[in-house]
Amino acid sequence: MGASMGIELELGTLLGICVLGTSFFGHFEIETPAWRRALKWTIIIALTLVLSRWLGHWSIVVPIGLGLVGLIFHFAWCRRNAIHPLKATPRRRYYALRGWEWVE
Repeated sequence: MGASMGIELELGTLLGICVLGTSFFGHFEIETPAWRRALKWTIIIALTLVLSRWLGHWSIVVPIGLGLVGLIFHFAWCRRNAIHPLKATPRRRYYALRGWEWVE
């Protein structure tokens, strides 16, 4: 299976990152326009798949690396701004920091 495997590993990795990322951190992007979220994933997927032509399975380092950098930035930003890094609370403060309108 190893040498004959195509891009299944890359696609599986991307799917896993997408599922876990949106499950744990989706509420941090609740007010982000859908087009912006879709564009982000389109770029990540395209970059990974294009690089897989030259780097093979090493291309999965790209989404994993970007994810780790994003995770480090996320936790640092949350800590600096007194926001819970998994719950996005206090929600009102989080909305204010993002420049989103709080509606009760």
